[in-house]
Amino acid sequence: MTGITIAIVDDHPLFREGVSRSLSEIEDFVVVGEGANAADAATLAARHRPDILLLDVSMPGGGIDAISDIVVRSPQTKVMMLTASEEIEALVAALRRKAAGYVVKGAGSRELAEAIRTVMGGARFVSPTMRASTSLFDRRASLTRREIEVMELAAEGLSNKHIGRRLNLQEKTIKHHMTQILSKLGARNRTEAAIRWRQGTERR
Repeated sequence: MTGITIAIVDDHPLFREGVSRSLSEIEDFVVVGEGANAADAATLAARHRPDILLLDVSMPGGGIDAISDIVVRSPQTKVMMLTASEEIEALVAALRRKAAGYVVKGAGSRELAEAIRTVMGGARFVSPTMRASTSLFDRRASLTRREIEVMELAAEGLSNKHIGRRLNLQEKTIKHHMTQILSKLGARNRTEAAIRWRQGTERR
């Protein structure tokens, strides 16, 4: 089958059918299946192995929880969340599960098509209204394991000296790690870094 194959899973039939119809009208898009819940998503992934699987966050069975199962059943399938949820927690959870895209339902067919092509090109797509929320996620992901340990203790209010004692490291080593952490988090000082870190931790 030529073209980009797409499966759509959403528990609202009218919305799902509308998306299916809109995408089917695009020349190189082929809709291979539809479903309404997490079990349907897993079945579609295994049966059709679509290039793209559009998944609702709040459908029965949980869209985010379904991502891991879909990836196991069809590793080549790129999962994209198509949802009304603009909650940062949902976005971060989806990205942690390796979702390739996050599109808010207010998007038009042109933006959705652009998102699909972007993901098929190997890049991640996040709706413009949500992109600022991905910045902290990406910055946190760039920290090394040791930097994470240091930042977690710094967020508790420990000084470099006390962090060094806790981790059995020299104070100057902790100072070096903090310099790297501030740079990666885009923070001007320890207080700002701690605030950003706590915000990200609360959204895990």
